[in-house]
Amino acid sequence: MLRLKRQMKDQAGFTLVEIAIVMVIIGLLIGGVLKGQAMIQNARVKNVVKQGDEFRAAWATFFDRYGVLPGDENLAAIPPQAADGEGNANGRVEGAEAFEVFRDLSIAQMIGGAYNGTTALPRHSFGGDVDIIWFDPAGAPQAGHYLRYTNLPADVCQEIDLKYDNGAQATGTIVGDAAYTAGTIIPNFYMLF
Repeated sequence: MLRLKRQMKDQAGFTLVEIAIVMVIIGLLIGGVLKGQAMIQNARVKNVVKQGDEFRAAWATFFDRYGVLPGDENLAAIPPQAADGEGNANGRVEGAEAFEVFRDLSIAQMIGGAYNGTTALPRHSFGGDVDIIWFDPAGAPQAGHYLRYTNLPADVCQEIDLKYDNGAQATGTIVGDAAYTAGTIIPNFYMLF
């Protein structure tokens, strides 16, 4: 009997305090990972909005400098010293002119990147394309030039719409062509330019 007591006494287990400390450490690690993921997602969303702001600034600078819209311009000398495609100068970026917008802005050194004017478009931080087009999205207050983001996650669209418009997918100056259902991808997301 004495031998059994001594054996049990020599078997050291975890105390309640030690288990509590381990649980706290595990909780802190999980919290840190989740917070890190949220920070990365937030940075990607901010990048989408920042990219749109940069395109707006480049567009306005191009118009101020040359008096025509990038992509829609039909003068060989604009932007200077470059061979680029010409638009129809009707005041609307439509059809293939959407590709030419970014080539004009790039040639004029207002944005980075190389664009061929026929197929290449900028990409947003979630992997889809970005373009600027004349459009009249359903639910939007007016036809006009819109930034169009393709293949954005619905939660990102919802966050941007809530922050900069009314949060409703089908109305306002920011609209999506599908409901903001969690876990889905919105094929086209429009922001009035």
